[in-house]
Amino acid sequence: MRDKRRIYSIAGTVLSALLIVFCINVLNEDNSASSDNVIYASSNVRSEVPVIRDYTMEGPGVSLEAVKEPAAEVPDENSASSETEAAEAETSAVSSASAKEETEAAGSSDAAGTETAETEAQASEAEGQSGYADGEAIGLSPDWEFASFSAISSGNAVYYRAKENRKDIVIAVNAGHGTSGGSSVKTYCHPDMTPKVTGGTTAAGATKAVAVSSGMTFKDGTAESTVTLRMARMLRDRLLTEGYDVLMLRDGEDVQLDNVARTVMANNIADCHIALHWDSDGLSSDKGCFFMSVPDGLKGMYPVSENWQKHEALGGALIEGLKGQGLKIWSSNPLDMDLTQTSFSTVASVDIELGNQCSSHTDEDLRLRAEGLTAGINAYFGY
Repeated sequence: MRDKRRIYSIAGTVLSALLIVFCINVLNEDNSASSDNVIYASSNVRSEVPVIRDYTMEGPGVSLEAVKEPAAEVPDENSASSETEAAEAETSAVSSASAKEETEAAGSSDAAGTETAETEAQASEAEGQSGYADGEAIGLSPDWEFASFSAISSGNAVYYRAKENRKDIVIAVNAGHGTSGGSSVKTYCHPDMTPKVTGGTTAAGATKAVAVSSGMTFKDGTAESTVTLRMARMLRDRLLTEGYDVLMLRDGEDVQLDNVARTVMANNIADCHIALHWDSDGLSSDKGCFFMSVPDGLKGMYPVSENWQKHEALGGALIEGLKGQGLKIWSSNPLDMDLTQTSFSTVASVDIELGNQCSSHTDEDLRLRAEGLTAGINAYFGY
């Protein structure tokens, strides 16, 4: 029993010694920590105002007592986050409004640009498919097919554009004659340089014909070239009203373009070619209107072979239009004639004779012819 007490006493002594050693170690560690006794209230937000910790011993543990001094205000993270979000929202709203204004401004600019582009496109369209401007003077291009056959080509045709009801169809109106010196110059009758198959101003069998004849004189002394120019201008104005563009192959008293040049220009710029004439038949009365048709002997020659049916269809439509205005039509209409014009034409092409030297050519008579020719053109193009 005495041995057990001795053992307990020793054990108690050892435990007391161990406890004392443990307490000494704890105090040493705390004193070491207290040498740097300034800490910050938040690991995330550092304050310049320190919080002091005072350590006191209470048995085996350690208690913390806060210092009575007022602690620094620590920013509330949730509050700061809310304020930040509000500021960001306000900035976003301002940015959105600014972006909206910029977008609307850009939209307005784009709309204006689109409107400008559309206006320019419409203006371009208003200039027609050929690309020629209203009132533009056009010369013969040496690059066009058959242009090299022309002997008189220093003059210009004039292009006129319809302002409304545009059809994008170009009518070449050829006021016959009207080229000073044209009778003294000759050109080949055909592009293959074969001889003529019918008579006329130049006899059958000739390989060359006068470049532009001077034309006849009416019974009242008026030159045919003067009347054909009046007729051409009246027809031009009527066609423009209908929405056709017009290529005036002769738009003055003297235009230096021969029959080949006029034909080649019509081929390359217009959809059809109508030459205006009155017949110099020597009769003492008005025989009426008719057109020159293609002789059978030419229907196998290029370019007549590919176009003679169009020539005759256009001629027939013009005669029907004139007839519709009550104008006299010659009983022998049409008349086969080997013409330089139709021999070189690659578009529908007609020499229309609107009477003879005995025919009246007052403004009213010309107006009826203009109406009749326009009706024929409308019928030919399906209007």
